[in-house]
Amino acid sequence: MELETRKSSRLIIVDSDGNLLLFKYHDEHQAPFWATVGGELKLGESYLDAARRELSEETGLDAEIGPLVREREAIYAVARSTPARWLEKYFLVRCESHLLIEQDGWTDEERDTIQEWKWWDLEEMKMQNDAIFKPDWLPALLESVLHGDADV
Repeated sequence: MELETRKSSRLIIVDSDGNLLLFKYHDEHQAPFWATVGGELKLGESYLDAARRELSEETGLDAEIGPLVREREAIYAVARSTPARWLEKYFLVRCESHLLIEQDGWTDEERDTIQEWKWWDLEEMKMQNDAIFKPDWLPALLESVLHGDADV
């Protein structure tokens, strides 16, 4: 049986102190893990349009969607779904520090699966041996953004 292909925009939201916003997800498929803000494209929506929508819905933040910094293809299942082939694009978003995250735009599924959110600094991400980051290269991507190694 061929897997369904689904598309997702993900957001690398970095504040002016160099911290990365991550949500802690937990669903029936796996142990709790930390991942970026973002979600699936709706019918007829571009990756950039989805990125704008997800930023507003999941955080309430009003910030410019920056450049595409990474792409990924992976097979996994998200809450209440079966495994699919995901095509993801990661966009950089820069914002001010100490901004509050709003949950007003969250779906029921997001309310069920997002346990908490946190602004991670790079050193903390590197030292957290028990934290699971998905994808596991998020600390390296944050480091490249902060040190100007990424094409951002």
